[in-house]
Amino acid sequence: MNGNTPYGGAPGVVDAGQLSTDVELTTDQRQSLQRAVAGIVSQTRSYLPDSYTVGSELSYGSSGPTATVAVRPPAGHPVSAGFAPDLDDLEAGIGADERDEVARGLAASAALQVMDAVGDGITPTAR
Repeated sequence: MNGNTPYGGAPGVVDAGQLSTDVELTTDQRQSLQRAVAGIVSQTRSYLPDSYTVGSELSYGSSGPTATVAVRPPAGHPVSAGFAPDLDDLEAGIGADERDEVARGLAASAALQVMDAVGDGITPTAR
């Protein structure tokens, strides 16, 4: 019954009987997160042809900021990567290695979606 009350909260997020409060980011933290996400989007686009659509979304909830980067391939299902950085990580900035890993993973997953959607029905043009 505790989960049916507006104050019950999810386990590990908000204690029962406590109201949910959103985490506020400073201007510098918000800009740092926006730059990091824009870098991931740009890097992901550089790995893919123009027929792939790449976008991002920032949201702020009771558990802190969340960033999502998504790719819609020309065929197959869209893929996305979401992450919720710690406030301490935002101060130091998200590392280039982490951004590169997310971008490469998204590009590879999007390419795999196209390959799965197209199947083996395509004759290769070269060997």
